[in-house]
Amino acid sequence: MPKSPGLVSWKKLPIGMFILEAGNSVKFKTGDWKSMKPVLDKEKCIKCGQCWLLCPDMAYSQDEEGYYISNLNYCKGCGICASICPKGAITMVLEEV
Repeated sequence: MPKSPGLVSWKKLPIGMFILEAGNSVKFKTGDWKSMKPVLDKEKCIKCGQCWLLCPDMAYSQDEEGYYISNLNYCKGCGICASICPKGAITMVLEEV
């Protein structure tokens, strides 16, 4: 399929807009975009890791007790973690500013 006229490769875009360098996502606190945030109920959690595995933002990590905790600096509040949790241990709540 031919390229659309006027479109250039992302590699040719000027530095300073969204692309600074490859692998730069940790520099941007994308969690500021969310209106909802996940809250974990440790009583229900079985530490299966499905939230970590399916999080599109890689915003989950394990704490010292083995629970998967969302890093709210990077979580965009999509709710995938809550919808796939087999025990309903994650609830999405309104983010307060």
